[in-house]
Amino acid sequence: MALINKIREKSGLAVGIIAVSLILFIVGGDLLGSRSLFGGQDQSVGEIAGQKISYPEFNAKVDEARAAYEQQTGRPASEQDQIQLRDQAWNQFILDIAYQKEYDALGLAVTQDELVDMVQGNYISPAIRQTFTDPKTGAFDKNTVINYLKNLKTLPAEQQLAWANFEKNLSTDRTRTKYENLLRLSSFVTTAEAQKEYQAQNTRADAKFLLVPYYSVPDTTVKVTDGQLQEYLDKHKDEYKSINSRTIQYVTFPVAPSKEDSTALYDQIKTLARGLATATNDSSYARMNSDIQAPLYMTLGEMPEQLKATVGTFAPGGVYGPYKEGNTYFIYKYSGVKKDTNFTVRASHILIRATGSDSAKAAARIKAEGILRQIQGGANFEALAASTSDDGSRQQGGDLGYFKNDNRMVKPFQDAIFGFNGTGLIPRLVETEYGYHIIKITEPKTNTLYRISTIGKTITASQATRDEVYRRAEQFATESQSKEAFEENAKKDKTLVVATAERIPENSTNVNALGNARELVRWAFNDDTDINDVSSAIEVDDQYVVAVVTGKTSEDEVTVDNFRPELTAKVRNQLKAEQIMAKLNSASGPLESIAQKYGAGALVETVPDLNLANGFLKSAGVDPVAVGKIFGLKPGKRSKPFAGDAGVLIVETSKVTPAPTVADYAVYKNQLIQNASSRTGFLINEAIRDNAKVKDRRAKFY
Repeated sequence: MALINKIREKSGLAVGIIAVSLILFIVGGDLLGSRSLFGGQDQSVGEIAGQKISYPEFNAKVDEARAAYEQQTGRPASEQDQIQLRDQAWNQFILDIAYQKEYDALGLAVTQDELVDMVQGNYISPAIRQTFTDPKTGAFDKNTVINYLKNLKTLPAEQQLAWANFEKNLSTDRTRTKYENLLRLSSFVTTAEAQKEYQAQNTRADAKFLLVPYYSVPDTTVKVTDGQLQEYLDKHKDEYKSINSRTIQYVTFPVAPSKEDSTALYDQIKTLARGLATATNDSSYARMNSDIQAPLYMTLGEMPEQLKATVGTFAPGGVYGPYKEGNTYFIYKYSGVKKDTNFTVRASHILIRATGSDSAKAAARIKAEGILRQIQGGANFEALAASTSDDGSRQQGGDLGYFKNDNRMVKPFQDAIFGFNGTGLIPRLVETEYGYHIIKITEPKTNTLYRISTIGKTITASQATRDEVYRRAEQFATESQSKEAFEENAKKDKTLVVATAERIPENSTNVNALGNARELVRWAFNDDTDINDVSSAIEVDDQYVVAVVTGKTSEDEVTVDNFRPELTAKVRNQLKAEQIMAKLNSASGPLESIAQKYGAGALVETVPDLNLANGFLKSAGVDPVAVGKIFGLKPGKRSKPFAGDAGVLIVETSKVTPAPTVADYAVYKNQLIQNASSRTGFLINEAIRDNAKVKDRRAKFY
């Protein structure tokens, strides 16, 4: 009895401990927060202008956007839709916080009278017009809006809330438009700037250059040190903006159907075939048991090839198959025929296009007539189509497949095909707006529709198969707890291929060709995941992935490792340039002689009628420094060797033709203003985000 009493005493304490633990587990994150006695992670999804956005606050905005979307579309938001809705909610926070500060500083706002005018006044908002335009007539009637507003209070609460949000967005959009227009209209271009642009577009130069491409010097002959990379980065830090990223190596374990899965499905399809044969309502039976929906009535041309081959043996009530196409088994039940209102035919053609002048049209007709005579004389239609036709069907020997007389083809073409009986070559040219056609009917026209109930069952991996693949992946992960072990075990298993994904962004949903890989990305960015850590088996579509983190970059720190490939290429080219210029500095004589003396790799090219605004230097490509030097030299003068984008160059200017004098530069002034205006919205957004020091941490939660 004493023992029982002690158990009772202790059980009360145990229940109390469990209850407290459950409460802490359920509410601890909100109650205690990141500054709790037990620590914890920052639960904000981001920061805008110093203001933190909490996860519940952000999620509430997302839920609001999702509800509005689902009410508007009448369907649940898909995963892709929800990604867009989260972006929409985040951008709304940026507008409400960062943009609003700018609006307040300038005193910009939308008055109530202005909002009324946008909704039902003289200057209707485009959003209102789009929402209340009759889809049948395409007409907008302001009275429709007024009547809607009169009845608004009688509508369900969610619709009233949706309208309130809609009006708020109208006001927000109008304020932003005012702000952007204010800055856009502040753009100014001077006459001197317009004159400079005119001269850049219309001044011409003839030049010659010698180029020694960087690639002509083997990379293996140039050694680049970490010190040189760091020195280059220190001098060009403004050019390299780091991001939060991860580099991983990974192996995949595909979940493919096993031999046993295929056998099981084959047995199932045979059982279904017996059921289909005896079903009184065969179309309903097929629809309920098929993985793939197929039309009940098919033309001969719409039938799969294996079924089409058995048409001659069709008998009402007969079941045909199973036929395997890819990973799917098909069975079919034939139940008779009916006549369609349209005919179907299969044909091939050779098209000789006739465009341009009458003489070109006559030449096209002569060519087409010659081809027609060759075919009538026994030449192979398909071979001539492949070699002479101007239509994309030439790759299929001119085959156009099956089509109906439903006016989708141009009328002369359709009339010729459906006016021909039987099969074979139509013995005349058919002229259409596209040119001259030589047509061969390969299967005769018919309006017979076959009633066929179809069951298609796709082979999928069973749960046992999935479990076995998961077991293999988990075993690999368990035995590969370091990068070295990961690489060693991957080498031992000849079925595995190690792939590398470089610098994956934090918000990425894909990893190389792996779609829907969000969980893999979240693991790589988890605060507890370090370099050389190996993941457990992560399911990505129909495969399991095991990965190891091999590198990481941070937006707060720019290091050589963040940009090693790019920096190495830049520094290596600098070192190559020094080598090349050392050989060219003492060179003299014509450029051709210098190139010959230099040896392999050097080339000389001429560029006539070069334009300063968008000059292109053939093998040297687009090189603003080289083009600038050409226009900066006097005719007959030559530059010293210098490092360009593609290699080391020596340029010499043969002739410069100044732009003709004009009295008015208004056209060029307008061009520059329009160019600046088109970039205003983008530049405003970038500037405001940068000024607000926006930090987006949503990727830690989604």
